[in-house]
Amino acid sequence: MRRLVAGFMAIASLRAAGRDLVLFDTDSGIFGDDGAALTMLLRSPSKVTVQAITVTPGNVWAAQGAEYMLHILDVLKRTQIPVAMGAEAPLLHTVGMAKEFDRRWGGLAYMGAFGMDSAAVVPAPGARLSTRKPRRDAVNLIISEIEKHPNEITLVAGGPMTNIAMALRMKPEIETKIKRIVFMGGNIRVAGNATSAAEFNFWFDPEAARIVLRSRIPVKVMFALDICNLAPLHKAEFEQVVAIKTPLTELYREDLGKRFPGYLKKADAVSYMWDTLAAAYVLDPEFVTKSESRYMDVQSAWGQFYGSTVPLSDRRVAPDATPVSVMLGLDFKRVFALYKDRLTRVE
Repeated sequence: MRRLVAGFMAIASLRAAGRDLVLFDTDSGIFGDDGAALTMLLRSPSKVTVQAITVTPGNVWAAQGAEYMLHILDVLKRTQIPVAMGAEAPLLHTVGMAKEFDRRWGGLAYMGAFGMDSAAVVPAPGARLSTRKPRRDAVNLIISEIEKHPNEITLVAGGPMTNIAMALRMKPEIETKIKRIVFMGGNIRVAGNATSAAEFNFWFDPEAARIVLRSRIPVKVMFALDICNLAPLHKAEFEQVVAIKTPLTELYREDLGKRFPGYLKKADAVSYMWDTLAAAYVLDPEFVTKSESRYMDVQSAWGQFYGSTVPLSDRRVAPDATPVSVMLGLDFKRVFALYKDRLTRVE
């Protein structure tokens, strides 16, 4: 019997060896692209084990994001996965700075959590507040998972990188123990979506993004707006997902249909595969058709270009920084098939 048990354990170990160990860092709203990205990862158990979910402020404040994540896990029946809140605000950016930016220069298209009550936590539509409570140690959790699994952890970052930057500052030695970070953020040749100069995740916490881009993490994979803009989701794609009736697709329908981008209200509504491209890359990197390696930085001086993505022009200021693999082209048919498959699976 002992030999039989040992054999099963060895087989399980071999199976796990081929998986990515993922920490999913998110600023999740009701569902959106964060929920879709998490669903893609959780429904790919042969490729990925999600160790934990850490929540950062961005689209909403961290407490609200954690509530939404707990609900998504309930719908997915994955309640065993730890959910931890970390930072409650960006490193330096504030509501006052955002409002003053808009007063001076205008064109602030999206404020995210800055436009919300930081004390309010409401349940997901049609649900009650979760009886489970998130942990409050996200930064320490990131550090401990990396230390327990050196060179094995993939960080998938779908929001501002405040939690990750704080972990790198608290324990700089973990930088070289991270397998890789795959993140959605930044804009290079295209306009921003928070301001004309900056993509939202980088704009919400430019200082955190700069810390990560200047870090020694061996592999950095960047999905900026440039490639995300090549993966639009129109009503036709939305209808392919919601045609399959499950609790998960009903939540998808409720959020994307009635809120942003409002597929049920507007025939020309469009969203994009933002965070879901980062998740898809962990599962099937071959959908990327073009990429470049660059040293990247973020404009962190407050002003009209706050949060914009720029080259690391003077390598002397960050001599140990590793380059960033910037994803630039994709096979939309292939990546959408992956997206649709994971979102519409009947479990």
